[in-house]
Amino acid sequence: MSIVIRSMSTDLTIEELQQKANDIRIDIVKMLEQAGSGHSAGPLGLADIYTALYFQILKHDSKNPDWPERDILVQSNGHCVPVRYAVMAHAGYFPKKELMTLRRLGSRLQGHPERLRLPGLETTSGPLGSGLSQACGMALALRMDGASHRWVYAAMSDGELDEGNSWEAAMLASKYRLNNLIAIIDRNNIQIDGPTESVMPLENLRDKWEAFGWHVLEIDGNDIAAVIDAAAMAKAIVEKPTVILAHTIPGKGVDFMEYDFHWHGKPPNHDEAKKALHELRTLQGKIRSEHQ
Repeated sequence: MSIVIRSMSTDLTIEELQQKANDIRIDIVKMLEQAGSGHSAGPLGLADIYTALYFQILKHDSKNPDWPERDILVQSNGHCVPVRYAVMAHAGYFPKKELMTLRRLGSRLQGHPERLRLPGLETTSGPLGSGLSQACGMALALRMDGASHRWVYAAMSDGELDEGNSWEAAMLASKYRLNNLIAIIDRNNIQIDGPTESVMPLENLRDKWEAFGWHVLEIDGNDIAAVIDAAAMAKAIVEKPTVILAHTIPGKGVDFMEYDFHWHGKPPNHDEAKKALHELRTLQGKIRSEHQ
């Protein structure tokens, strides 16, 4: 039986992907202002990674979200879901105008992803630290089904590594040599209470994952080409699971949000959103924009 592999990839250049990521950041700011609640720093920092995933890396079909041959993306850090919604809308899963319903009562776009509300979501997430365990189960199931052509990606935050469940899953993945599992950690060095290294030091993070039996790749998570290359390299590892430590800038693209942990869990007000949108449209003053 032949397998038809579809994806959103192949026709966008790196420059076009970068522009797409910037457009997605613009939508994130609009969504959060409209909602009046939500998380800003993480979604803005993750725009490059999610753009690379949906437009270059993942096998998926926006017109057939349950396509049996698709790759699986488990989003463990559910509070960052605005970036996933924005990218999914750009990829054709639902109309972009629906983004403005974020966090509304009855909306399909809840503050944390709900699998049964929106086609294309693989899991319901909220409590941090459980996503890698879910991804391990899915990777094991695919192996049992002989689906070696499908991959499971687990998108995680660095703050959730404070949770013991993450490390239990890391041990299990190593024990069963889940080479069809790729974890991507958003290493932005902040969490809701402050810098990660003040709340609960994580370094040396690379050494920790290697000690747990994982292959480790370390990249600039705001470099789309680096994200694409890392995913390709991860697929070449056959004897163990791979984790990509993706260093990102929280609040990426908005000067007054970047690196500031206070933006982890709050949205911009009208004036802040106006300023943020101007920065994104002008690439922080590097180009002119007809929008004000």
